Amino acid sequence: MIDSLAALGRTASPAAMLDGLASMPGPAMKPANVAAETSFAAALSAVSQNAVTTLRGAEGMSLQALQGDLDTREVVDAVMTAEQTLQAAIAIRDKIVTAYLEVSRMAI
Repeated sequence: MIDSLAALGRTASPAAMLDGLASMPGPAMKPANVAAETSFAAALSAVSQNAVTTLRGAEGMSLQALQGDLDTREVVDAVMTAEQTLQAAIAIRDKIVTAYLEVSRMAI
């Protein structure tokens, strides 16, 4: 165990320990289809399109459940995934607005 702790202390940087985390999708997020050299606007567009697709899918599943075509568990899973996606989108929007307000307050 001491050897493991010593190995942790020898890592190059904290960023090196987080290398693999960027490629791991969260519970409600699918990896965006964005290449490494694309712009921030393109990346944001791809992520927002993915969020819209998730929300529309949950809405469609809800309508199918009302018609009796789907199981309740499937609908609950889809709605919870859509809720998580919406919460993430709102958090991203809030961060963007906060960053814009900070930049707008900077002295020239």
